[in-house]
Amino acid sequence: MTTDLEVRPSDYRTSAHPDWCPGCGDFGILNAIRQALAELGLHPHNVLAVSGIGCSGKTPHYIKSYGLHTLHGRALPVATGAKLANHELTVLAMGGDGDGYGIGAGHFVNSGRRNLDLTYIVFNNGVYGLTKGQSSPTLHRGVKTRSMAEPSFQDAANPLAVAISSGYTFVARGYAMDTKAMKEILVRAIRHRGTAMVDVLQPCPVYNNVLTVSWYAGRDLASAIPRIYNLEEEEGFDPRVADPDDLDEVNAKKITAIARSFEWGDRIPTGVFYDIDLPTLEDGFRSHRPDAPDSAVYKQAVPGQDVTPLFNRFR
Repeated sequence: MTTDLEVRPSDYRTSAHPDWCPGCGDFGILNAIRQALAELGLHPHNVLAVSGIGCSGKTPHYIKSYGLHTLHGRALPVATGAKLANHELTVLAMGGDGDGYGIGAGHFVNSGRRNLDLTYIVFNNGVYGLTKGQSSPTLHRGVKTRSMAEPSFQDAANPLAVAISSGYTFVARGYAMDTKAMKEILVRAIRHRGTAMVDVLQPCPVYNNVLTVSWYAGRDLASAIPRIYNLEEEEGFDPRVADPDDLDEVNAKKITAIARSFEWGDRIPTGVFYDIDLPTLEDGFRSHRPDAPDSAVYKQAVPGQDVTPLFNRFR
């Protein structure tokens, strides 16, 4: 690890070898996370990665920072508790589409309305990869993947629309096979003061033989034009809310972002859909409890006890 002010992506490499399947989009997301943290100059001891269960749940094992591999669908509440206990940490919560939009859907909605200062990264491949490819909440109606006996007969959830309407103040979508663009989105998401949600389209080469790298590249189309495009390069689109007190602007930006989030098929938008600055949960606590300690919990004195020796054991 570097000892000067410079931070490199290699500082976030662990000795554990990523054992994802060859060609998995998780590798691109992992590299983008490491690159983003390094570009932001964040040292590993100031970062916490929290994950749920699934292929994506292994990610903290491969990021040399503090890490918690927690329960199925519970990455967000655990990350919330950690951030409230130590607001000095940069907290990244992460999980798969089944983890976050299925069993964790309640936490997904309520984390948005709190607007705590953390980043939620979702590895979205349309299937439950770790449990052999069952359809996840984001698989579209009529799609039949390799491990399914019949096509899906349920509509797909739209996580971007749910996030915007639930109160997330930064909502974006990335593509796992474009690490450079992913890194740039993550840098903006982590810098954002509030709850940032980044949904990442991530090919699963083993179980999802429909949403493949070739399909996203548009090789089946007569035009052979990639389906993935950058929404922010579209003329007239601006995800940023200039005046958070202007409800007409806020609602117009939300409606536009939600409408664009439903684009699917020959053209799939990526980039930032919605971005607004609003008071965080931490701001709310300070306004209601101005007498509360401003330091992290681990720095606060415990009446009648000296816990310094205990913390020294874990330095």
